[in-house]
Amino acid sequence: MGKRHAGTALAGLISSGLTIGAPLAMALEPLPAWQLDWHPWGDDRPDAALCRGVYVMPAYRLPAADDPGKVSAEADNAYYGEDGETILNGEVILRRGDSQLESPEVRMPPEREHAEAEGPLALRDLNMLVRGEAAEVSLNSDAARIDSAHYVIHDQHLRGDAVQLSRLEDGRYRLTSSNFTTCDPGDSLWRLATSDLVLDRESGFGTARHARLEVGRVPVFYWPWVRFPIDDRRQTGFLWPALGLSSDSFDYAQPFYWNIAPNHDATITPRWISEHGLLLGGEYRYLFPSDAGQIEGAYLSSDDGGSSDDEARRFEGEDRWYIDYMHSGAFDARTRYNLRYGAASDGRYFDDFGSAFGDGPNNMPRLALLNYRGETWNLQARAQGYQRLEYPLRDRDKPFYRLPSLNAAARWSQPGGLYQQWRSDVTYFWRDVDRNRVPLRESATGTRLHLSPATGWRFDETWGHLEPRVEWLYTAYDLDYGERLTERSTSLQRAVPVASIDGGLVFERELELGGRDYRQTLEPRLNYAYVPARDQSEFPDFDSDERAFSWNQLWSPYRFTGSDRVGDLNRISYALSSRFLEDESGRDRFMLGVGQAYYFDDRTIDMAGDPDTLPSPRAADGERLYQATRDRSPWVTRLDWRISERWSTRYEWLYDDHRSRTERNSVGVAYRDPRGHVLNLAYRWQLEGFDPSGEAEDRLGYDREEYELSFAYKVNPRFDVIGRYLYDHTNRRSLDQMGGVQWNDCCYGLQLVWREWIEDNDTANTIEDDTTERGIFLRFVFKGLGGVGGNAAGFFETAIPGYRATEF
Repeated sequence: MGKRHAGTALAGLISSGLTIGAPLAMALEPLPAWQLDWHPWGDDRPDAALCRGVYVMPAYRLPAADDPGKVSAEADNAYYGEDGETILNGEVILRRGDSQLESPEVRMPPEREHAEAEGPLALRDLNMLVRGEAAEVSLNSDAARIDSAHYVIHDQHLRGDAVQLSRLEDGRYRLTSSNFTTCDPGDSLWRLATSDLVLDRESGFGTARHARLEVGRVPVFYWPWVRFPIDDRRQTGFLWPALGLSSDSFDYAQPFYWNIAPNHDATITPRWISEHGLLLGGEYRYLFPSDAGQIEGAYLSSDDGGSSDDEARRFEGEDRWYIDYMHSGAFDARTRYNLRYGAASDGRYFDDFGSAFGDGPNNMPRLALLNYRGETWNLQARAQGYQRLEYPLRDRDKPFYRLPSLNAAARWSQPGGLYQQWRSDVTYFWRDVDRNRVPLRESATGTRLHLSPATGWRFDETWGHLEPRVEWLYTAYDLDYGERLTERSTSLQRAVPVASIDGGLVFERELELGGRDYRQTLEPRLNYAYVPARDQSEFPDFDSDERAFSWNQLWSPYRFTGSDRVGDLNRISYALSSRFLEDESGRDRFMLGVGQAYYFDDRTIDMAGDPDTLPSPRAADGERLYQATRDRSPWVTRLDWRISERWSTRYEWLYDDHRSRTERNSVGVAYRDPRGHVLNLAYRWQLEGFDPSGEAEDRLGYDREEYELSFAYKVNPRFDVIGRYLYDHTNRRSLDQMGGVQWNDCCYGLQLVWREWIEDNDTANTIEDDTTERGIFLRFVFKGLGGVGGNAAGFFETAIPGYRATEF
């Protein structure tokens, strides 16, 4: 609010000014809720309402004058006093613009410089009410004073009282011996009490001196000076601290927020960890019309070493830090770019200083990406890599960097269904390793050129489709083994054709079930793929991995991800599926599919790349040999069933009919209630060695059998109960247990969660070195002030699919 000028002798009285006079000796008695414009919810209560009522400013008792500066007045009596003062009494109402004063008596001295109002009085302004016992207001400025004041800011759901409340000439409000809260009338769970409070509604913040936070009238925190927001606008000042306590450690972080400009801000966070020392963290964010980014990081000089455990003291005396920079933008509507750089001093930084729940990052990405999307061509240039967060980190586990990678892709279509595609990639792969400490194949760096032109024809009708397709994969390498002695060629080439034909039919019929109309389909599908074997035994492995078998693999000719391996394949896939579609919406209500692949030849290409050698028949490689020589895949059964608007289930079963065994089995049931209730039930079985992807040490060394339960129940709009339980039936142990509650109303919010989980220490195939971790998370948010502790909403939503935490 800006300053208002008096248009008449009474203008200052009507200008909603509030100031402070001398403090009174005793606390103010609370007013009845109805005198604070409070309206409890009745039958009209909104479903998502957190408060038990709402402040409603009543209609003005006098109509506004045509001239905003003109004063309208209404009183039972008006006369002059003995000293020439003007006296209005009875029921006095004065209005100017958006301001209205209601009082039983108003006196104006002859000099007309101020006016005095007797209480009980009410002064209203836009979305604000002040009630008091007496007032003195200037008739020449916006200054005013109300004694024994009770005030309400309607749209902020904020109320309080003050011995004296003033409105200064610059539009700010100053309160002496005051307090405020956002709790409903009659509820004072918390309040901020202060000897000197200034509220600046125009700027959206408040400042308080000698302030104390009282919870249930018990002081719990004191500030000599504190600044806080009183609306949703960002304000410079100290944020609420984050506290952490354990049996042997104290962790205190005090963030300071700096609102530099509407499109720039920063947060600086000194953090004291008793077992480590002072960690200084910070974050800077910026926003431009076509660009945005942020940089964050932290630094700890000379780590004290943590606890007395020898494992934890390995970094004693070392500097610990991390940095993470992100930026994205656009040059025009078709050309965008992204930048990312992350680094940490060591692989255990986030284990020691990150989340208490073990959900910190596994790596620190680095990326520079430029992308152009045209009508025909998609062009991309990037430099990419990441730091793997493991400690200790072996050379062979370090990732390859792309420095750089250039990609081009295009598609052309002709009438009748004929099309052509072009994909090309040239990349230089590099990594920082001691080449003598990694296997020979992994010591190679260099450039890879990969071209994959394709042509095909797509016939697509509602009753079926047919698509023959031919693709040519050409790959060439220029390699460097450094000082390693090898007879391997440094210039390699490979050319592999990939041919496939895919076809299917769709038969439909009308069906009525349970009083509903459906369209049932019967959809047979065939897919043939042929890829000859090519020698790749000397090829490096920069970015390839073997795929696990699945429903989608029935229709894909590619057995590997990446471009370093092209798996040989001569197979036909066949499947039969049926869908039930709701006629009203066309949405799938039910889908059941069963399929299998038949192999005409063995698959000789594996990650070793030798087309002439199959895995040995010894026990260690027996399963790999079986997978390479079996003449048919497991039967794949897939079911998706939307049982109702709230219940759904998904089922997948991979069954080897040759060995009469299940290779993978999973079933999940999900419940989603519009009110926010969530339930997830899941069972998973996977045969040891079923998934060949990843490093050997990261693959399970046992048959996996797991049960999982997660839920979120919204008792009411304020109260959520959540939980998760993951059980490893194979090893008879709990992998993850979590329980929590969230309370949220217009007075305060609370998040409390406990978690216990198994940390596999980066070796998933053995359980001997697994450790059990535990954590307790507590966060308070006092509405209108801020919170104590970090926000767990993101963790809740990750742990419980379908759950959406209420924002505080």
